[in-house]
Amino acid sequence: MSTALRSLTPRGRLSFDAPLGPRAWFRTGGNAEALFVPKDTQDLAETLAALPHGTPVTVLGACSNVIIRDGGIDGLVVRLAGGFADIVMEPDGLIAGAAALDMIVAEQAANAGLADLEFLAGIPGSIGGAVVMNAGAYGSDMNAVLDWAEILLPDGSIARLSNQALAFSYRHAVLPEGAIVLRARLKAQSGDAATIRAHIAEIKAAREASQPVRARTGGSTFRNPDGHKAWQVIDEAGCRGLMQGGAQVSEKHCNFLLNLGEATSTDLETLGDEVCRRVLEHSGIALHWEIKRLGKRP
Repeated sequence: MSTALRSLTPRGRLSFDAPLGPRAWFRTGGNAEALFVPKDTQDLAETLAALPHGTPVTVLGACSNVIIRDGGIDGLVVRLAGGFADIVMEPDGLIAGAAALDMIVAEQAANAGLADLEFLAGIPGSIGGAVVMNAGAYGSDMNAVLDWAEILLPDGSIARLSNQALAFSYRHAVLPEGAIVLRARLKAQSGDAATIRAHIAEIKAAREASQPVRARTGGSTFRNPDGHKAWQVIDEAGCRGLMQGGAQVSEKHCNFLLNLGEATSTDLETLGDEVCRRVLEHSGIALHWEIKRLGKRP
């Protein structure tokens, strides 16, 4: 354990050798060398400034779209909570903290009669992660609704980046190295609350019907290749139901990996790599991971 990490004195919660597996949707993975839940933005900025140069910093959101490797994560792992999940309504949009869950943002927008954010109900994650990866589903994405994102830079300063500055592309945004998303403004338009809630209900039902939402999974595993659907090329390569240890390619939706109960992160990652190999061999199409793989192998 780094002496420098032990010497930190933040106002928020700091724990060492902290289990991360229970936080991950897959329920797998090792421990964080140090896990930090900052009290507020100032606490986060001051704590990062106190770190020795070169200390790894990893930010975790809802842990819905990650594989935390079994060897754990070195350095400081930051988990935003509390006030970082605040949502403030405005007449033509809202400002959501990075820790606000996408589903909650969609539902609160609906209650306020704000339309165009219903797609967030189909994304299992938080707003910070949604910005970083230009999350999208059901016909929309962050690029379509984001006005600006506020970020904390490694030097402790706060910057506001416009939609244009983020240079969104498919499942990607351009952020300065080491930047942490603090909050984002999403634009919306006035609508009928009941109609908006009905649209959210449709999205939830469609997701329930097509995805293994009640399983230990991590969302879409691979990005859709240009001109193709990832699930389809995986299915055509004969990978539906493929297993590795306690991990399985979902039979309901081939672009989802499942922890059947006893899987390790190594099982999941090995299975994903095998899917990539089989798809490339079968169709010549190279799949790229959408799920982030964090930490070190055991």
